[in-house]
Order: sequence, then structure tokens, then C-alpha cells
Amino acid sequence: MAKRSVARQAARSLIWLGVIFALLVGGNALAVFGQAGSWVPKLALDLQGGTQIILEPRLAENQSVSEEQLNQAVSIIRQRVDSSGVAEAEVTTQGGENIVVGIPGEPDQATLERIRSSAKLEFRPVLIAGAANTEPVEPVEAPESPDDQERVEPTSASDLAWITPEIDAEYQSINCFELDTSGANVADPNLPLVTCSQDGFERFILGPVEVGGESIADASSGLIAGPNGAPTNDYGVFIEFDSEGTAGFREVTERLITLPGVQNQFAIVLDGRVISAPRTLAAITDGNPQISGNFTQESAAILADQLKFGALPIGFQVQSSETISATLGVSQLQSGLIAALIGLILVVLYSLFQYRLLGLVTVFSLTTAFVLSYFVITYLSNAQGYRLSLAGVAGLIVAIGITADSFIVFFERIRDELRDGRMLESAIQAAWKRAFRTILASDAVSFIAAVTLYLLAVGNVRGFAFTLGVTTVVDLIIVALFTHPVMQLLGRTRFFASGHPLSGLDPQALGAVYRGRARFREPVAVDKTARERSRGEAKRRQTIAERKAAEAEAADRGAGRIT
Repeated sequence: MAKRSVARQAARSLIWLGVIFALLVGGNALAVFGQAGSWVPKLALDLQGGTQIILEPRLAENQSVSEEQLNQAVSIIRQRVDSSGVAEAEVTTQGGENIVVGIPGEPDQATLERIRSSAKLEFRPVLIAGAANTEPVEPVEAPESPDDQERVEPTSASDLAWITPEIDAEYQSINCFELDTSGANVADPNLPLVTCSQDGFERFILGPVEVGGESIADASSGLIAGPNGAPTNDYGVFIEFDSEGTAGFREVTERLITLPGVQNQFAIVLDGRVISAPRTLAAITDGNPQISGNFTQESAAILADQLKFGALPIGFQVQSSETISATLGVSQLQSGLIAALIGLILVVLYSLFQYRLLGLVTVFSLTTAFVLSYFVITYLSNAQGYRLSLAGVAGLIVAIGITADSFIVFFERIRDELRDGRMLESAIQAAWKRAFRTILASDAVSFIAAVTLYLLAVGNVRGFAFTLGVTTVVDLIIVALFTHPVMQLLGRTRFFASGHPLSGLDPQALGAVYRGRARFREPVAVDKTARERSRGEAKRRQTIAERKAAEAEAADRGAGRIT
């Protein structure tokens, strides 16, 4: 009955492993048949090549970019790229001012627009708004003002005194369909701005900047809640400001609710255009304004993304955009694969030399782990857009050693149990309980290190951490659902259970002295050299605690003789 129970347990483990394989294969098959996936993982920039975009800052005269502004811009642009589902993109600085964005493969137009529209987000009060000119308009010259005419100083950003004759003339003659906003982000934030809506159908005179986009902590979209708290059918955008933005926006809205007409509106300016100009219905004191209007689910999500990822501290423009090759990466990949193959061969040779035919379990376990890791990486590539980089390949290569180490721990525990006199089936069960705790602790340390590295690192280092974490989980799955049940089944075979010299589990070769309850193994005739070699091997394989206990016992016996 016990043997049947062991066989059923082993069969259940192998069935669960088969289910995992079936789910991964099925998920990849659905992606392939849906024309959205492949049986081969997508490759990153260093292995496939892709597109490289260099962004340079738009700076006013005598303006410079600080290191803090540049680092903040790199972080925001990286968030933009990641939010589009592109993995393994590279965003770095160049020359102390420029930002280099590398995207693997052929990015879609939406992803390119997320990077190229790298504007500075601003909140400005609306002074004047109207329909855009539908036909070309001749430039209007501002009337000359007498030198002795006193100019009224504005008292707030919403004061109409900001509208000078020059500003009004620019507003009257602006052509929204030919508007060049390349210099909008270097406009003085302390002066008014004449611009148009993103769709080109409205024109505005806006007051000075009152809240910067960098004050936005988060933005999201969703259904607006009604008076009773239940969601309505209307979509809106929900903004969360930081402490500085909360204070500034409270001051703005407390003023705007007292103003009539379009002066009650505030404009959200991105890339030199007004993306939204909502009315102010109440003073927002908690830093969590809600923007409502004629939004669809898609348009609300787009605006939320623009607010969340558009808050660059400075404006940028595209300096160059070119396609780059992966010649260097392919060469490095070939070298890495050769190194991996050499390492794998060495692991196999060592396993066969040290464990005889038991080493074949290591070979099959490594093969199964590789296939499972491949399907996991492919599934993540199809489902999440993950791309395998050269650093990720390095993580997979390192996994060979991690996985082989788990098998060695298990095998050595089995040998220890055989030395203590257990039969093979009993030795396997006892060894598994001890070995699994060790393997679990080791893999837990590796997984924590991988997660920490992934969270703290950027760029290709995250690719290494990601594959290291994946293969660590795969190692646990393989050793529990493949290696252990296979050993349970092999323990019932005559070849291994009898301790054949080629099995790697020969009790005599291991120096075992006990063969069952209350029954010692009968001595065998061996020459002196073989006996000394067997004793030496048994001594070398003792644990530290066992060796110290033996030495203490020998000392006690010696002391007794002297007495």
C-alpha cells in the first residue's frame, strides 16, 4: 500500500507539471493563432536593433538645464514608454543635456508620439476664448500706444489687464491650423500665452502659469460617481496633486469660481496646445480635482495619460531619429551561448562522473527546466510585451548553476540517508524533507535578490533580474514536480534499489554500515587499500556536527584507556 501511495503521489506531481506546460502552450497558441504572438520570444534592442531617438531641450536665451531636471525628464519619458507596453527600452542621457531613447523592433506610431510630444505641462487661467479662424487671416498690427499712456498692472493671473494691444493683435490673427508650437515651451511662464486647442477649433488668450504639471502626483480615468455614490455613465479624469500643487490649485479655484464667463475656466496646456479647458464649479481644497465633460472611455484615458506622463520639467524636441542595428549584440549573444553550452557540458560531465547514471536525472531535469523557462518567457513576450535582452540571456545562463545546485543538494541528502542504513525508497522520502527546506531557503534568497535588483535597477540590469527571478521559480517547480517524483519512481526499480555500482547509489561505495532496523551490513572482503579509500570517503562526507561528535567520542574512549 505504501508503494502504491508513493507511485500515486509521483504521478500526481507529474500531472500537475503537465498541466502547467499545457496552460503555457495553450496561451502561446492562442496568441499565435490570433496573429498577435509568436512561438519565439521578442528580442530587445541589443539583440534585434530598433529605433533610436535623440531629444534635445528647448531652452530660452541664457537658460540652462539642471541635472535634476534632466533626471526627472528621463524618469517621465521611461514611464511613457513603459506604459505603452514596450519592454527593454533604453532611456539615457547624452552630453549632459540630450536624452537618448532606444526602442527595440519597429515601434508603432502611438509609442513614437508619446516620446516625441515631450512637452511641458502647464495650468493657465483662460482670459479670452473663441472659435478659431476658418480662413487665412492677415496679420493684425497692434495699435501704437501713446508714450504717456499708463499701463495697468495685473493683480492676478486672471486679470484682463494682461491683454495688451500686442497680445490682442496676435489673438485676432492666429491661424490654428498652421500654428507652430515649437517655441511654446520656452515661453515665459510669467507672461500670457496665445494658443489654440489641440483639435484646432478654438483659440485662447491664457494668463501666466499658476500650477506646473510637475505638481501632479497621479492621474486616472473612470466613471464619475453620482450624488448617491453610484457610478454614472459619464467618464471623467481624476487628478491628484502633491502638497505644493494642492496649495496652488486651491488658490486658483477659489478665485476662478468668482469670475464670470470663460474666465471661470482653467486651461491644461500640453505641447503648446490646450488639451482641455474645463469650468470651475467649486473650490478644490483637497488637491483631488475631477474633470468632467463629453468624454468617452478612450478620450478620458488619453487625457489621464497626458496628465500623468506629460509633466516634463522642460520641453524637448527631436534632434534625430534613426534605425540602429544589433550587430554587436548578436556577436555578444553568440559568445554567451557558446559559454552557456560549455558550462552545460561541464555540468553534465560532472553529474555523470559523480553520480553515474543518476546524473541522467540532472540532464533530464535541466532539459525540462529549459523548456519550461522558454515557454514562460515566450508567454510573457506574447501577453505582456516582454523582450529578451542580452542581460536576460545572462540570467538564464546563471540559472543553469542554480538549478543544478538544487539537484546536487537532493542527491547528496539521499546518499547521506543511505550511509545511515536506510533502504533507497525510505532514503528518498527522508532526504526530500531535509533537502527541500534547504532548496527553498536558497531559492528564496535568490528570488529576493532578483526582486530587489529589479525594483532598484534600470535598463538592461532589470532584464537580468527578471529572468533570474523567473528561473528561480522554475527551479522550485522542476525540483518539486519533476526531479522528486522521478526519483520516487526510480527508487522502485530493481537497478537503483539494488544499489548497482553504476546507479550512483551503491551503499558499499558510499561507506554505509547499516542495512535496516537492528541489522548491520555484513562485512565484505576488500583489500586494505579499498578499505582505507572507503573510510576516507565516508569521513569526507560526514557533516561538521557528525565529525565533531566522532572526534569527541574518540577522545572519551582514549581518556578511558589512560585511566
